Amino acid sequence: MTARFAKPRVVLTDIEGTKTPISFVKDVLFTFARARIADYVRAHGDDPAVAQIVNEAGAGDPERAIAQLHAWSDADMKIGPLKSLQGLIWEDGYRAGLLKAPVFPDAAAALRDWHAAGITLAVYSSGSVLAQKRLFTSSDQGDLAILFSGFFDTAMGAKREATAYARIAAALSMAPAEILFMSDIPEELDAAHAAGLRTLHVVRPGEGSAATRRHPHIASFAEIDWD
Repeated sequence: MTARFAKPRVVLTDIEGTKTPISFVKDVLFTFARARIADYVRAHGDDPAVAQIVNEAGAGDPERAIAQLHAWSDADMKIGPLKSLQGLIWEDGYRAGLLKAPVFPDAAAALRDWHAAGITLAVYSSGSVLAQKRLFTSSDQGDLAILFSGFFDTAMGAKREATAYARIAAALSMAPAEILFMSDIPEELDAAHAAGLRTLHVVRPGEGSAATRRHPHIASFAEIDWD
């Protein structure tokens, strides 16, 4: 089954639950980083990026920072220093061949088709920009990072706040109505809609419920047909 939508100038997409299985981020990436926080901080103390993380998380004390980073990780907090460190750890994992990101085949095929059709593609995720780029570079569907013209993280604001989407529209030099935001989280779609973006709820099989489908929704990128 396909659904027709007015062709946008920009497609802005979430990652987890939209283009990748939720289990990959929750059960693989987070677990991988959590197990390596202490060793990474201790081994890379001279790295300016790590030193900044230690300053922000532990007031300059590496062991205090490690404890705080562990606590944030266990609570699944969307905190800048933790996200930055996770991105660095994942980068090492991808480079070493220990990680490869599973991307839904329908999403990869659609993204390639949309890029070829001249639609600008961008990503907005709570993971750091570094983590986003590496995930798509090292996907099981090939290098998808080259398809995207913009990567945005929570430096733009929280994903459930309309102001973040307004900032992204400004950064892309686009009117909000020219952007279609795709996510599996209704509250994120609510915020994007409040900022004037068009919205599309991705409800993968077995996830979400009819009660939360207050936006146009699809189960697969393959269902989309542009007018």
